[in-house]
Amino acid sequence: MREKDYLVWLHSLKGVGHKSLEKLLEIFGSAEKIFKISVEELYKFKGINHNMVHSIIKNRETFKIHALIEGIKKQNIDILEREDEEYPENLKNIYDPPFILYKKGCIVSKDVEAVAIVGARKASTYGKYVAYQLGKDLAKAGITVISGMAYGVDTMAHKGALENGGRTIAILGCGLDTCYPKSNYDLMLQIEKNGAILSEYNIGTKPLAGNFPARNRIISGMAKGVIVVEASIKSGSLITAEFALEQGREVFAIPGNINSPLSSGTNKLIKDGAKLVTDIEDVLEELHIEISKDQEEKRVNLSELESEVYDIILKNQPIHTDLLMNQLRWNVGKISSVITILQLKGLIEQLPGKLLILK
Repeated sequence: MREKDYLVWLHSLKGVGHKSLEKLLEIFGSAEKIFKISVEELYKFKGINHNMVHSIIKNRETFKIHALIEGIKKQNIDILEREDEEYPENLKNIYDPPFILYKKGCIVSKDVEAVAIVGARKASTYGKYVAYQLGKDLAKAGITVISGMAYGVDTMAHKGALENGGRTIAILGCGLDTCYPKSNYDLMLQIEKNGAILSEYNIGTKPLAGNFPARNRIISGMAKGVIVVEASIKSGSLITAEFALEQGREVFAIPGNINSPLSSGTNKLIKDGAKLVTDIEDVLEELHIEISKDQEEKRVNLSELESEVYDIILKNQPIHTDLLMNQLRWNVGKISSVITILQLKGLIEQLPGKLLILK
């Protein structure tokens, strides 16, 4: 078995959280050693909770690791370690990056310039509208949108990106075998198809309240900047803003009605130095992100054949080249030629596994 398999097993044990995992690996050096070391040796080390040791001993059976890994594979979930190429680059640079990330969908190079949009679950009509517009405008500028797939602001930010041909990434506070909230199941499928869904929690982990503050550090850690749309003074979105500041990310806030509790948090952020945002130009200028051309502008000089391939990739990305061939019914040489032209024009990108996406 791989060290990664042992690491996933250790990560799945009751009582072994992010900090505990870090401590155990610091002491023993590897998850495989923890699996194989004698009971006597385990109990020798001070500072390790006896309940944790008992959990490790009770579950040290090879078949349990195989069953766990197989269950993850059946859910089409990828396992990323910090050293893996697809592990998000921005996350590697925060104070406490997850040892393991569980992923559905794909991470691409341009995600390094992603912008996070967060805010109230019980957002006002104004808040939902602003979140959608921000998601839409970022998508049209070619910027990946990150959020937490919660009700309200998160949901509308994801939809704004998806419904305008953009990429979006959702960070969950539960295992990827659970959709939370349940009403966002269709949205979750769309995000997986046009971006990625990530979690540091193993399959079977429920959306417990205590998971979400830790989840928020990943939202801010993956982004170049965080926009807070609506938030009360005690909102979890302000926790995300605090993480962003600690991680050296830019914090932006949407101004709101001074009499609205949902704007009390964002207005305070602005008073404390967050950049006031009225449109995405304020965000992109501050982050020094160059705006890519709108997708419609990109299509101006495409031939009929190139446009046909481009449109299929746009609607189905990431799409495997074999599936593209099945849809078009063209010969291999013809499709390969058009794909090459679109790549040379800087319009599409081929990922590992022969997957095609818009660039």
